[in-house]
Amino acid sequence: MISYLYVNNGETIDPAANLALEEYALRQLSPENDYLILYRNAPSVIVGRNQNVLEEVNDAYVRKKGIPVFRRISGGGTVYHEPGNLNFSFITRYEPSRLHNYRFFNEPVVQILRSLGVPAEMNDRNDILADGRKISGNAQFSSKGRMISHGTLLFDADLEELDRVLEVRMKNISSRSQKSVRSHVANISEFLERPMNIRKFHNILLKELLQCEPEQKCYELGEADRLAIQKLQNRRYRTWEWNVARSPRFQIHRSKRLQNEEMNLHLEVEKGRIRHLDIQTKTADYTSLVEALTGVRYDPDAIAGALNEARTTGLLDYATQQNLLSMLYGEDEKG
Repeated sequence: MISYLYVNNGETIDPAANLALEEYALRQLSPENDYLILYRNAPSVIVGRNQNVLEEVNDAYVRKKGIPVFRRISGGGTVYHEPGNLNFSFITRYEPSRLHNYRFFNEPVVQILRSLGVPAEMNDRNDILADGRKISGNAQFSSKGRMISHGTLLFDADLEELDRVLEVRMKNISSRSQKSVRSHVANISEFLERPMNIRKFHNILLKELLQCEPEQKCYELGEADRLAIQKLQNRRYRTWEWNVARSPRFQIHRSKRLQNEEMNLHLEVEKGRIRHLDIQTKTADYTSLVEALTGVRYDPDAIAGALNEARTTGLLDYATQQNLLSMLYGEDEKG
């Protein structure tokens, strides 16, 4: 078993701060040591490095609820974080035998769960299950002789909210992004032999993974560490360019009958902006409108602003403006 130093995150539940701490520990802390981080986040969505946000979340819902979306440096699928979800990160030297070997890192977690009465086991997708339902998803990343293997632990999360957040409504999208595999989920608290809160669960997990009292093997972040982590947050994890525009290039095709004629729309989005747009009907010429929309952020507010400006300059009427907004950035119609 690896001997870890525990990196105390100061109990922050800020997702950007915790993601930055993980990356900082991976890239900047002494490679002579291996590190463990345990943390919780405020309600948020964390997508994998190579995922398209719109193919992973209920975009309209998270916007309405003010739930932020962040992108992590590792691959894998999208997860919903909240304070009822405990996250773990193992940061070690890179070895070929460890990369993609989730069992190497997660078997101690599985054994701790079993000691608490949870019938935990790993499946072939590197998830941890209990009675066939997912209680933990995992991902890895390596860089310059170091690697991170991290995962989630659903303890007493709001699973109905999780389902709502991850119910994708914009499905008419074509891309090469990495798609999440949806699974039936459960909370660890359902299976515990003795009831406990997440704080006690955190302390048990930490003590058992360290094989000692946490204060005996703790790395305390200094002022220089905290300043560097803050800079990393601002440079990466609090930016639209990383969290949204980093989504792989994608295309959307939609058709809609408007005023007794068919409108066909095709758009391509790259680096978060509309790079190509084609709007076709039998009677109208939208060349000027296409020029006005090309380069606009693929965001409902930005698109609405561009369409509103186009209407004020006479390029389209109000009804067409609203129909185009729903076609350019809207949920796919059911049925």
